[in-house]
Amino acid sequence: MSQEQPRRPYQAQDAGIRYGDVFPVGGDLADRPVAPRDAAMMQTAESMVFGHTPKGGAAAVMESAAARNEQRRAVGHSQFSDIPRDKGVIFTQTDIPGQPGYRLVTEYVAGQVLVHTNRPEGQGGGGNRGAGGQESGAGIAAMWGDKVTIGEALEATAKTAGDKPVEPSDAAAIQAAESAATGVSTVLTNGVAAAAQAAVVTNTWADREDDETKLGDVLADAATRMPADKEATRQDAERVVGAEIRSSPNLEMRPGGVAATVAAAARLNEPNR
Repeated sequence: MSQEQPRRPYQAQDAGIRYGDVFPVGGDLADRPVAPRDAAMMQTAESMVFGHTPKGGAAAVMESAAARNEQRRAVGHSQFSDIPRDKGVIFTQTDIPGQPGYRLVTEYVAGQVLVHTNRPEGQGGGGNRGAGGQESGAGIAAMWGDKVTIGEALEATAKTAGDKPVEPSDAAAIQAAESAATGVSTVLTNGVAAAAQAAVVTNTWADREDDETKLGDVLADAATRMPADKEATRQDAERVVGAEIRSSPNLEMRPGGVAATVAAAARLNEPNR
């Protein structure tokens, strides 16, 4: 009769499937293996927001990755990833300027964007919620407060898409945002728009991705670098969205980028949202 082998503790035999392998995230989150309890939390949140778990959505991807990681013994069955629990899972929904009847839905984990999609208004569950079931005030309201300025929206972009290299469409959107905030139509010397334009030139000649200037480098302190600021409005959002789309090779907004974040801020500021 063979002797039963002792059960090993849950220790990673390999790194497992990490968030950075399946989602466009950066920082510490990118290196964290996707854990079963993370996937369960996202599934709960999607069920509350959409009424079901969408095929190919963030929860489905996380469940598949977590199951593989558990098989590889990279994570335990009841394990959470080592990510900030106070940020958790957050959804935002906001009207898209120029696309009546559609909403921009963004799913966040630990403050970073996992999935960013357009959905017909009224599709799925009601409202924007965190995984705990409470209203999140369009998600980012908890981060920003009741009223959001354009400068604060730019700084929030440094968190949602800060690891992305600055592209011409980003620079165009940043210039439109700076102009809307300050009332000055020209690019300000030493302003955030000037920094973004310089970053585009630098990135054109960069040999490696590590050498490229990222959105986080340009926008981390945007609000304090602008000589004036104002609350984001729908008109501001339309201006920024238009600038970003016109300068995009695919005529699209960057997920979690400048235009999407300013649009979310404008939506939060509406008195009857």
